[in-house]
Amino acid sequence: MNWQKLSNPFVIALLRSPLHGLFDTHTMLITLTGRTSGKRYTFPVSYVYDGETIFVISRRDRTWWKNLRSGAQVTVLLRGHAWQARGASFTDTETVANDLLRIMQRIPDYQRLFHIKLDVTGQPEHPQDLTRLAEERVIVRMRGLTELSAYIEPYKEVHADVNHNDTENKRTLAAETLVAVGAGQRDQ
Repeated sequence: MNWQKLSNPFVIALLRSPLHGLFDTHTMLITLTGRTSGKRYTFPVSYVYDGETIFVISRRDRTWWKNLRSGAQVTVLLRGHAWQARGASFTDTETVANDLLRIMQRIPDYQRLFHIKLDVTGQPEHPQDLTRLAEERVIVRMRGLTELSAYIEPYKEVHADVNHNDTENKRTLAAETLVAVGAGQRDQ
């Protein structure tokens, strides 16, 4: 049984909801267009944000990344904001290994996930393990992010008089926004 097919609709709904903060520290939605079908596909992916680039690590046996081989426009829903970006996938072992190493140096949890230990200089203790991993993975880089919208944008104008530097007002605004979004969903 493919658990992703069962869980993806739930994760997609959660990431599109006001409760996106429960998951979106490491998970975002990506929407892309199929190269041959022209259909739009949306699915959750784990990501690493590093400056101006969003990295996604995928297994080679997945097929979605093939739509980005030559680079293509994608839309990502990241932390409650919709962004347009240029996505490109990379499969050559050296590029993938370099990006994986950079990610593991920045986020040590990935060392445990991939069972690769880095030494004190930030290099893999067993370089052949990194090479093996790079042969099994694909890196997708998304750059040139342009914000399209914020999830709670429609509710900002109602509270334009709130002093957003005040912590208590921020909490009130967040609570009222959740109530407003929930009420809007029940009315539909």
